[in-house]
Amino acid sequence: MRYWLTLLLLLAIAACVPSPTPQPTNQPTTQPPTHPTNQRTPTLTLTPTLTPTPTPTPVPKPNIGIQGQYIDPSGATFVASAADLGVGWVKQQVDWNLIESAPGEYSWGELDRFVDQAESRGFKILLSLARAPGFSRPEPVEEDGPPLDFAIFQRFTLALAARYQGRVAAYELWNEPNLAREWRGHPLSAEKFVELIQQGASGIRQGDPAAIIVSGAPGVTGIDDGINAIDDRVFLRGMLAAGVADWVDALGAHPYAAANPPDERVSDAIHKATGYNSHPSFFFLDTLEDYRAISLEAGVDKPIWITEFGWPSIDSFGNVDTPGWEYAREVSEADQAAYLVRAIQLRRERPWLGPMFVWNLNVAWLFGPGRPESAYGLIRPDGAPRPAYTTLRSSSE
Repeated sequence: MRYWLTLLLLLAIAACVPSPTPQPTNQPTTQPPTHPTNQRTPTLTLTPTLTPTPTPTPVPKPNIGIQGQYIDPSGATFVASAADLGVGWVKQQVDWNLIESAPGEYSWGELDRFVDQAESRGFKILLSLARAPGFSRPEPVEEDGPPLDFAIFQRFTLALAARYQGRVAAYELWNEPNLAREWRGHPLSAEKFVELIQQGASGIRQGDPAAIIVSGAPGVTGIDDGINAIDDRVFLRGMLAAGVADWVDALGAHPYAAANPPDERVSDAIHKATGYNSHPSFFFLDTLEDYRAISLEAGVDKPIWITEFGWPSIDSFGNVDTPGWEYAREVSEADQAAYLVRAIQLRRERPWLGPMFVWNLNVAWLFGPGRPESAYGLIRPDGAPRPAYTTLRSSSE
């Protein structure tokens, strides 16, 4: 980033949320959360009103984390909010294109500050890597994708891991590579994705041999046209067949569930939600159990890290349009809180699950109520904690 603003300045994102992807007839679809970039344009000033929490200390949750937008002028405030939740991990998605502006020219300042702040609070840090810089891309595009030459990724991960050796605990390599909007410039391919992982993992192993490497999680979509998306189960099988387990310590998962409760199954006779309930990709527990079964079928027994999960709710957001993510209207704030806690409880019965990361802490405060990502937030647009925040704070893992 190339800006210096005061702590109280709220910024708005310059990039737009992609419009819903055209889908094949009779195929289920959802629009998994996109991730705001760190490139923003200031629009207005607000003061966060983070309401004091009711109990003096949170319940410790060392294996639970929360993803937020911590690379921001208000980043220290929200790292403190994460600490107030009692979680043991924080996750930040790193925009590679904002770090490396030209080959070998790195701007580390913003990321340095985040790592310093998180480390001072005793957090373990997971960095998710995505968005190749323009100089490395086959053509300029608005959406995200990998570099043309995957060896460039190895150079970047080596520089990154060496800089934060012993300070960043884990790295997730890419984000939802089975979706075209995250893989522009190349045809969708599990095999090509594993080639990218191989390069990225090689760099990290050289820079910090002790760091944990997690494969980028496929997006749950229910689409398998090979152009807009590849079904996440199909993609995971392709990853395993291509040898992803040789390069990573854990497999990433994003078991989003639209408006379906965490312990519902697609096979249940009755569903609480009125839509997005006819395909296993829209069910939290189905996704996790399927990933485990697929892994074992491939002879792979590695932990599955839930690097994103959550439920969207526009309850208390006022008049918000939700084209493409109408299911957010079916989740109350009370539901959102209950589903998060229940999902964490389900982890106890599955020792093959690693840490799990709630998406997200503070997007609604940063960008306002009108974005799909904001509906998943634990902090309201005015800075007040939602019931999910206070419930998670008082819950154990």
